[in-house]
Amino acid sequence: MDWHQLKYFQILASICNFSKAAEELTLSQSALSRTISRLEEEIGVPLFERKSRGVVLNRYGELFLEHVNRALGEIDEAKKKIDHMVDPMHGTLSLGFIQPLGSSFIPELIGKFQNEAPGIQFHLTQDTSNQILNQLESAKVDVAFCTLQQPFKDFSSLHIMTLELYLIVAKDHRLANVEQIDLSELANDPFVLYKPQTALRDIVEKLCNNAGFQPKMSFEAFDERTVAGLVGAKFGVALIPLFPGIDLKKVSLIGVRNPRCTLSIHMIWRSQGYSSPALTRFKSFIKDSSK
Repeated sequence: MDWHQLKYFQILASICNFSKAAEELTLSQSALSRTISRLEEEIGVPLFERKSRGVVLNRYGELFLEHVNRALGEIDEAKKKIDHMVDPMHGTLSLGFIQPLGSSFIPELIGKFQNEAPGIQFHLTQDTSNQILNQLESAKVDVAFCTLQQPFKDFSSLHIMTLELYLIVAKDHRLANVEQIDLSELANDPFVLYKPQTALRDIVEKLCNNAGFQPKMSFEAFDERTVAGLVGAKFGVALIPLFPGIDLKKVSLIGVRNPRCTLSIHMIWRSQGYSSPALTRFKSFIKDSSK
């Protein structure tokens, strides 16, 4: 049993058709068929049920596929580790971040880091905090910049910055010309809220609760620009972090003195498992920059 047999089996199991699998593997259908037959002989049982239009895994094949996926995954991981050991100044980091950081913070951060380590590239993912943390947990991203509402035993984190949240209202709102307010003054106003999947939704609702009321929702949105657009169109008020490009011709920006309205941003990474030299270098760069 060799690597090619396992890889051919894995591909056939995903496509369930000999001719299409052979085409993807760039070999003849007969060669693929012989390889699978030898594999089945070696294992001692058939792995596929032959159908008129292709094949499907039988119960032996399904069990075998679970172990093949793990084995090939381990081999791929070993190759990655060796590549990093051979050339620690190169590599690709997968970085996840929330939308408020996308306009300036993340681009500027990566630009500064690549001045020191130009051989390290980035694959970027923008999503909600919950989704990013799920991707971090499943190793789909290497490092995350987002909110951290509760501690995770398998994560380590570093506080990066605290963003102030401002109240925004339409230009003809009764509070449009006020510099600061108590959040409780908005108890009867409709709010444009973030979608429930976002950390900002939880934060805004908690801040309103601390001010003594449950916000009345008029609309929901994923990102600050949409929220600000809806506020400018007089669909309600909102709490948002300041972002470049906000249209101050349509909304007024008001500070909140009570309660303190902030968004805490952390760099988060897995505390267990393999950490590439590229990731180690990046974390050291961030820690040094935040001192």
